[in-house]
Amino acid sequence: MTTDPAAPAMRLASTGTIIHGVAVGEVLGVSTLAGARLIAGKSGLDRIVQRLNVMEVPDILAWVKPNELLLTTGYPLRNTPQSLGRLVADLDERGLSALAIKLGRYLDELPAEMIEQADRLGFPLIILPNDVGFDDILNQVLTDILNRQAAILARAEDAHRGLVQIVLAGGGMREVTAEVAGLLEVAVAAMDVSGATLAAAGGAEQVAMLRDAYMISGPGRDQPEPMVRADGHYAVVPIVAGGHHHGRIVAFSQAGTLRESDIRILERAATVAALVITKQEAVNAVESKYRADFLRDVLTGRGGGRIAERAKAFGWDLERPVSVMVAELDPESDERTAQDRLLAVWQAAVRRHDPRGAVAGFSHEVVVIVGAGVDTARLAAAAQSAFAECTFSTGMSRIASGAEGLADAYAQALKAARVGRQLHGNGAVAHFDQLGVYRLLSLVNDTAELHAFVRETLGALAGDDDAENADLRRTLHVLLETNLNVAETARRLHFHYNTLRYRIGKLERLLGNFTEDAHLRLNLTLALHVLNMRGI
Repeated sequence: MTTDPAAPAMRLASTGTIIHGVAVGEVLGVSTLAGARLIAGKSGLDRIVQRLNVMEVPDILAWVKPNELLLTTGYPLRNTPQSLGRLVADLDERGLSALAIKLGRYLDELPAEMIEQADRLGFPLIILPNDVGFDDILNQVLTDILNRQAAILARAEDAHRGLVQIVLAGGGMREVTAEVAGLLEVAVAAMDVSGATLAAAGGAEQVAMLRDAYMISGPGRDQPEPMVRADGHYAVVPIVAGGHHHGRIVAFSQAGTLRESDIRILERAATVAALVITKQEAVNAVESKYRADFLRDVLTGRGGGRIAERAKAFGWDLERPVSVMVAELDPESDERTAQDRLLAVWQAAVRRHDPRGAVAGFSHEVVVIVGAGVDTARLAAAAQSAFAECTFSTGMSRIASGAEGLADAYAQALKAARVGRQLHGNGAVAHFDQLGVYRLLSLVNDTAELHAFVRETLGALAGDDDAENADLRRTLHVLLETNLNVAETARRLHFHYNTLRYRIGKLERLLGNFTEDAHLRLNLTLALHVLNMRGI
C-alpha cells in the first residue's frame, strides 16, 4: 500500500463521539475476541473504550482520539519495528485506551521494548486472533458500547422524571436528596455556595463519612465547583441555574467507586436541585417584598393597628424593647447585586443572634430590629465579616419600648449610619448616642451655610492647599482638645514648649484671641467638627 504525497490526507474510519463506554477488560469478553490475548498493560484494563479506529497508514497519530481502541495488522510499521516502543508512549500520551494487533502477516512478534513500555504505562496490548475480521470486532464492540449508552441514558431519564415529579408534587431539597440516595444506595448532600448543608440523605454511617471527609477536606467555602468531578468514592456536581452557581451535589459511596451512570443521575439531580432553588428564590422574593412593605409602613408611622400581631406572622417580636439597625451600602458599589447579598448576610446573622428579630431590605438599605439584649456591635461585626463584596456602614438606635417607638428609632439609626460614614469613612459602625455634637450638626440641611461658617471661622486654615495651614489647624485641634493645656499639647505633638508658644501666637494673629475668648473657642471647635464630617 502506497500513499501519494500530493493527495489530500485520508481520514481513517472512526466511530465518532460517544459519551459513554466500556472498560478494556469488558471489551475482551465479547465473543469475537474470545481468542484474543492480553500480553502487556494489565493494570490498564479499566481504561474506558468509547470508540474504535483502524491504523493502516503511517501518520495515524494525527487521527487518533482519546478513549479509542486502535486495531492494526502492523502494516504501517512493518519496515520500522524499532519505532513500536515509541508508538506505545505516543498513544498513551494521547489518551488512547488500548492497541490490538494481528501478528503473522506483517509483524511476526512485538519487540520486548514495546511490551516493557506498555507494562510500565499500564497501556493494554492485545494480540488478536487471525480468523476474526476488523468489521466483526467493530460491529460487536460498538453495539455493546451503544447498548451501554442507551441503558445509561434510559436510567438517567427515569431518574430525572422521578425527581421532577417530586418537585411538581411540592417536594424540596430534602426529598430530592433522599430519592437520589435511594436510587444509587449512596450518601448524598446538597450544599449552598458557602458550604452549608441544605439537605442530606443516605445511611447514617455513610452520611457521617461524607460530612467528615468531603465537607471538611473538600473544596473551600465560597469556592464554586467549575465542573463535574469524580474522585474514588466521591463525586461532586455543581448546581447551576441562569448562569449562576448555587452550590453543589456531593455523593459518597462506601461500597465502591461511583459509576459513570451514577454521575449522570447526579447531574440530573443537580438540574432538579437548581429548579428547587430558583423556585424557592422566587417565593422568597415575594415574601421579602411583603415583609419590606409592612416594615416600611411601621417605621414611617403608617403601620395602623395590630402591628405586633401582624409582625408575629413573619416570626417577629415587636412588643419587647428593641433596637433598630440600618446598614447602607457605601458609594461606588454594584448596588443591585450587592443589595441582595447584603440582605442575605444580615438575615443569616440575625437568625443566629436573635431568631425573633426582624430583617427587611429596602431599595438602598437593610433594616434590622433586634431585642434590647442583643449586642448590636457584635451583630454588625458578624455581618461585616460575612460580606466580602464591598463595604457598608451601619447605624444603631437607642432602645425603643415597642412598636410605637420604632419610627423614631429608625430615624436615629439612619442618622447614625450616615453621620458615621461622614466621620469615619466607608464601613463605619456608629451608635446614635455616640454622635455627640455631630448629631446636632447633621440636622442642618443647608450645607452651604455650614461651609460658609467654616470659612468665616477658620479663614485660611479651612483649606488643605497650604501644608503649613493644615499643620496649624492640627495644632489648634489638639489645643482645644486639651482645654489649652500647653504642656500636654506639646507632648502630644512632640513640640518644644517654646515652639508651641510661637505657634499659639501665630494662630491668634490668624483667628483672634481664642485663648481668652470662650465663645471664639466654641466656634472654632464647631468649625473643626464640621470639617470632620466628610461629604457634607
